[in-house]
Amino acid sequence: MDIRQLTAFLEIANQNNFSKASQILHISQPSLSKMIKGLEDELGIVLFDRSTRRIQLTEEGRIVREHAQIISNDFQNLTNAVSDMTKLKKGKLTLGLPPVIGSSFFPNVLASFHKQYPEIEISLIEEGGKRVEQSIMEGLIDLGIVVLPVNEQQFELIPLIQRNLCLVLPVQHPMSRKRKVYLKDLKNDPFILFRQEFNLYDRVRSACITEGFEPHITYESTQWDFICEMVAANQGISFLPETVCGNLDHKRLRVIKDIQPSIPWDLAVIWKKDQYVSHAAKAWIEFVRPIFQQNIT
Repeated sequence: MDIRQLTAFLEIANQNNFSKASQILHISQPSLSKMIKGLEDELGIVLFDRSTRRIQLTEEGRIVREHAQIISNDFQNLTNAVSDMTKLKKGKLTLGLPPVIGSSFFPNVLASFHKQYPEIEISLIEEGGKRVEQSIMEGLIDLGIVVLPVNEQQFELIPLIQRNLCLVLPVQHPMSRKRKVYLKDLKNDPFILFRQEFNLYDRVRSACITEGFEPHITYESTQWDFICEMVAANQGISFLPETVCGNLDHKRLRVIKDIQPSIPWDLAVIWKKDQYVSHAAKAWIEFVRPIFQQNIT
């Protein structure tokens, strides 16, 4: 048994098709079949049910897949570590970044990082916080910037910013002139929030439930500017980070910072626990930490 056999097995299992796996791996289909047959003979089991047009893993195959994936991940960690030692400051980094966070803080940070580390290539994946967490666990991205809390049994984290969400109202709202608003007084208002794959959705909904009501969510979006336009059109109210609120049209919208109880908006950089952290990822972590340290209360 070798890593090439396991890699081939995993690709066939992912594709459920020898032909597709052959094309992806650039291995002829007869050679691929021979590799799998050799693996089956060595293990003394059948890995794939080939009796139908679409091959499927056998029960034994599913067990082998689970362990093969662990071995494959460990091997990738090994090659990444060796690569870092030889490439020094060169490398690649995949960073998960929810759109509202990216637009608020990171354009200048990314530009400064690139200036200091011109040979580190960063690929940005813009997704909601929940999807960022899932992608990290699946090994699809290296690091993510998300709203806390996260499962600390799954992730390592470094806090970056501690802030609260602001209430955004249309100017004609009865509470638009108040300095302080109690969350429970908004129970009859329609809410316009980020979609459920964003952690902000959970933060707002949980705060409302704690205050004794389920918010009536009429619209969901992935874009803060669309949310603001809907609020300005008197279609509901919303909660957004203070950094976003500074860019709003205050002739059409009112921003109230004092909400009782407050709704935290705490950001952290996260990565998978017990996962090898590449040089590029370490460089990013060490670069952003001092930039945001002054923002932690």
